[in-house]
Amino acid sequence: MTLSESQKIVDNWIKQYGVRYFSELTNMAMLTEEVGEVARIIARRYGEQSEKESDKNMDLGDELSDVLFVLICLANQTGVNLEEAFKKNLDKKTYRDSDRHQNNTKLK
Repeated sequence: MTLSESQKIVDNWIKQYGVRYFSELTNMAMLTEEVGEVARIIARRYGEQSEKESDKNMDLGDELSDVLFVLICLANQTGVNLEEAFKKNLDKKTYRDSDRHQNNTKLK
């Protein structure tokens, strides 16, 4: 599934089940909340924090998908073609960082 296809799928889902998009501000707050849930899992499962019993059933893939869903909603409602934007961003990173990481002694 491409990013463009994902944007269409989310848009169709919103129209069929979601009634309408939440406002951009509401979706930004929701995105922040979802990223916080991902951070909670990462901090407790892979970091130094101990994992609470109630967190052990949290599904990282599901939480990452929640982030992606809300991100796609924001892109759709602000007219951003994520596929084009991602390609452009990757080109920028490739040009800017073509040898930066290879020459980073901290990564060796």
